[in-house]
Amino acid sequence: MRVNEAIARILRVEGVEYLFCFPAHGVIDACAAAGIRPIVTRTERTLVNMADGYTRVHNARRFGVCAVQAGPGAENAFAGVAQAGSDGIPILVLPGGPRRDRRGVPYAFSAAEQYRGVAKWSDEVNLPERIPDLMRRAFSALRNGRRGPVVLEIPNDIGGAEVDPGAVAAYASPREYRSSADPRDVAAAAEALLRSERPVIVAGQGVLFAEATDELRALAELLGSPVMTTMNGKSAFPEDHPLALGAAGATGTAAAAKFLENAELIFGAGTSLSVTPFTQPLPRNVPIIQLTADERDINKDYVVRAALVGDAKLVLAQLIDAIKAERTASPPADVTAKIAATKKEWLDEWRPRLESSDEPLSPYRVLAELGRTIDRARSIVTHDSGNPRDQLLPFYEAVTPRGYLGWGKSTQLGYGYGLALGAKLASPERLVVNVMGDAAFGMVGMDVETAVRERIGVLTILLNNSAMGGYSRSMPIASERYGITRLSGDYTKVAGGLGAHAERITRAADIGPAIARASKITMDGRPAVLEFITREEPVLSRFFTPTY
Repeated sequence: MRVNEAIARILRVEGVEYLFCFPAHGVIDACAAAGIRPIVTRTERTLVNMADGYTRVHNARRFGVCAVQAGPGAENAFAGVAQAGSDGIPILVLPGGPRRDRRGVPYAFSAAEQYRGVAKWSDEVNLPERIPDLMRRAFSALRNGRRGPVVLEIPNDIGGAEVDPGAVAAYASPREYRSSADPRDVAAAAEALLRSERPVIVAGQGVLFAEATDELRALAELLGSPVMTTMNGKSAFPEDHPLALGAAGATGTAAAAKFLENAELIFGAGTSLSVTPFTQPLPRNVPIIQLTADERDINKDYVVRAALVGDAKLVLAQLIDAIKAERTASPPADVTAKIAATKKEWLDEWRPRLESSDEPLSPYRVLAELGRTIDRARSIVTHDSGNPRDQLLPFYEAVTPRGYLGWGKSTQLGYGYGLALGAKLASPERLVVNVMGDAAFGMVGMDVETAVRERIGVLTILLNNSAMGGYSRSMPIASERYGITRLSGDYTKVAGGLGAHAERITRAADIGPAIARASKITMDGRPAVLEFITREEPVLSRFFTPTY
C-alpha cells in the first residue's frame, strides 16, 4: 500500500466525506478511489474556506479536509489557513511538499515550516511508516484542546512510497476528551453571578462548538441575565429571546452597547475576549468572569476576576447546578421590558433605512427584506468582509444555532463565499445565503462556476454600490484625485455566464420576490446570484471607534 492510499484509507475511517482540493496531489485520486468525493475549486483559498464552513456547521463533529499541490498550491492556500487559524477553526490541510532531498534548498517552499505561525500544529511526513502515527496525532489535535488548523505536509517523494498495510488497518480513531472546570472556580463564579444585580453574558463561538445553546439559555433564564454574542458567536443564543441583546462586533445593536455600559458584572461564556477591531470593547472597570477552553485566553486582553477552563457545555451545566443549590432569593428584577424598549427605540431610528424605497437601493432595505423573506429557522446566513458584514450583523436576527456564520479576525474579502459552499455541503437541507459586496465578488466570483459544476445551491446577495465602501476616509486624496475606490462591472452577466441563476434588481418592490424565487431555485442544486444595485451607505450602527 502506498502512502497516499494509506492517507485515504484513514480519512475514510475518520468519516471524511469530501476532499476540497486543487491538483496536482497524489492523495486526490487515492481519495476518489476510496469513495471520498474530491471537489476542485478555481482558487486554493476558496477550497480552504469550504473546509472551514463545513467544519463550523458540523461543530467539529466532522472536519473539512483539503489538499493542494507542493509549491504554488501551498503558497496560495496560506491566506485561507491564516483566517481559519485566527478564528480557531479545526480543519486538516494536506499540502504537497518538495522532495526530502530538497529541504532547505532555496527556493523550496516548506508548508510545514511556513504554516506554523497560523496553524495549531504543523509538521511533515518524513518517513512512510510514520503515517498512521502522524494521522492519529493530527485528528487528536483537531478534536482536543484549543481549536485551530492542523497541517501535515506530504513531500512529493513520500506519497508514492510503500507502507505496511497492516499498520494502516490497525489505525484507531482518537476520541475527543472534554473537561469540566475546577469545582472551586465554579463555586466562586456562581457566587459572583448570584450577587450581581446587573450581570451581562457575552457568548462566543465556544458555545456553538460545544453545542451548549440549551445550557446558555437555561443559565440566562435562571439569572434573568441579558445575553449578547460576539460576531463569531452570533446564533449561539436565539436573538428572538426576550433576554437577547443581539450581536456586537465592529458594529452592533444599541441594546448590546447600552447593557454592556451599565453592567455590574460580565460573564464571557465560550469566548476568547480578544481585543480586535471586530469585537465590541468591554468596560475596563467592570469585573469579568471568563469561561474558555484555551488557557491562553485568560488575562490576555482583559484582567479577569475569575476563570473557568473547560468545555462550555459541561461548565455551563456546572454553573447552573451551583446556582440552583445556592440561590436563596428570587432573580433580579425582570429586564426584558427594558431590553424590548431599547430595541424598539433603536429600530425606530433605523426604520427609514430599513424600509427605504429609494433608488439606488438602500443596502439596509435589502437586508431587512432578506430577514423577512427566508425561513430563518431553516437557513444559514453568512457575511463577507467590509460594509456588508457591518450592515448585516446587527440587523439580521439569528434564531437557531449555526443559523448565522459570523467570522473575521483576519477579514479577507471573498472569504464568505467558500464558507457558504462548505456550509451547504454540511447541511444541504437548509437554505444557505452569502451576503457580499462587489469588491468581494471580484476576489472570488469565478468560484460561482465551482458551485454550478458541483451543484452546490447557495444564494448570493450581492450588494453592488460600484465602490469599495468605507475606504475613501483612509485615502481621501487618492479617492478624489484618482477615483481608486470606484469599481465597475455587470455581475449578473458574469454569474449567468458561469451557469448560475442570476438577476439584477433595482426596485425595492422586487427585492422580496427575487429572494423568494432564487431561494427556491437553490434548493434544487443550482446556485443563484442576486445583484442589487445599491447606494453607498457608510452610516453604521456603531458604538465605538475601531482601531486597525
